[in-house]
Amino acid sequence: MRGHIPSCSPTSGLFRVNLKHFLLAAALALPVASVAAGPTGYPQRKEVKQFIAEMVKKHRFTRNELNRVFGQAQFQPAIIKAMEQPAETALASWQAYRALFINAQRVEAGVQFWNRHAEPLGRAATEFGVPEEIIVGIIGVETTYGRNIGTYRVIDALSTLAFDYPKRADFFRAELENYLVFTREMRIDALRVKGSYAGAIGIPQFMPGSYRRFAVDYDGDGHIKLDTSAADAIGSIGNFLKSHGWARGEPVAFGAEVKGEDWRKLADTGVAPAHRPADLPGFGVKPAVPLPPDALCALIELETPGQPSEFRVTLRNYFVLTRYNRSNLYASAVLDLAAELARARPGSRAPPAPDIKKENP
Repeated sequence: MRGHIPSCSPTSGLFRVNLKHFLLAAALALPVASVAAGPTGYPQRKEVKQFIAEMVKKHRFTRNELNRVFGQAQFQPAIIKAMEQPAETALASWQAYRALFINAQRVEAGVQFWNRHAEPLGRAATEFGVPEEIIVGIIGVETTYGRNIGTYRVIDALSTLAFDYPKRADFFRAELENYLVFTREMRIDALRVKGSYAGAIGIPQFMPGSYRRFAVDYDGDGHIKLDTSAADAIGSIGNFLKSHGWARGEPVAFGAEVKGEDWRKLADTGVAPAHRPADLPGFGVKPAVPLPPDALCALIELETPGQPSEFRVTLRNYFVLTRYNRSNLYASAVLDLAAELARARPGSRAPPAPDIKKENP
């Protein structure tokens, strides 16, 4: 969903897919695993032959085994449409996007998930410094706590995007390479793994490259199984965030008021924290709470057509969330769901939700 864009965006390592998958299937009336004849069979194509030759040389695969895999890989036109029409941009509304994830049913299911897996969540919070509610929030947004991990064959998704989606061919060929090595390392059939339309795998929706780099065996059974082990998913998310710079005990974001138009200059610089709190008044930005003077921050605008925008001053840990998925909508939904989960679970530490202020007229 998201994309794991990678970061479940194809630029960070995870692709956030399930929301897109669901909405696009509904909006476009596409079957979730539609197959078309598509281009010439993959093993006969020049670029695939070249890719196979590189895999043989670099990773010591045999041509026969890769010809067998690509001979059964199927072009998926629905995946190209999904890439061209991301569901969150079709929504074009923060409030509509937020409502998909922050509701009574999602919160109740999240509390149940948290209660069932309290031990690995507590352990991950201690080891990686990532609060339990953040990890549960990511899993809730990604796959509804593991209920929706994708229905496309990963080999079909990655072959389609590696060889029939020129815009991101380099990224997806790298992920296809990682996937083939991953399935060999794990001793699983490359033709049987299911995932998202972008090739993301399991409860946390890791792209294959992220699976190989950040997934951990957190239930102690000697195997990493992100498709079936909630503990492995929990530990792997914690490891991913820590590896990308999550700072233990630091806040993530706060609501803000804005005045005038200079705030746009700040928002346009992106989500990477690069400004001191002392700089904010010069942009017409007032955080809801005082910030440490040495903190680095950024400003995001969350837009809803026909309503005032919401603004948040974001800090380093928010930037880390966007390494999981580059969308501000995604990161903000995770943060809000996490706050609701912590409030709803008896005995949990309930962090304050961002104190959201509307744009001043």
